[in-house]
Amino acid sequence: MLHKVYSLRRLWLGEVVSVELALPKCQKCKQGDLVPLSDFGSQGAPIYYKAWVCTNEQCGFNIKIRNGDVYINEPITSGTMHGPRVR
Repeated sequence: MLHKVYSLRRLWLGEVVSVELALPKCQKCKQGDLVPLSDFGSQGAPIYYKAWVCTNEQCGFNIKIRNGDVYINEPITSGTMHGPRVR
């Protein structure tokens, strides 16, 4: 498996960190890597590896966990249309 260097942005700290990661290859397109995405739960607790997405934009493979169910290849939409949640 090849190692690639990815720049990860830690938005809450305003910094960019470059790390070398060994990521799994996408089994759908065989070209991209699967990168993990994290999120925060309704109470603010971090949820690590909530989703995995292929880095090949033409592929679009994704797998997500939501409320204990696994979803594969859901449509990917831009998050720019979402506004911040009011708390």
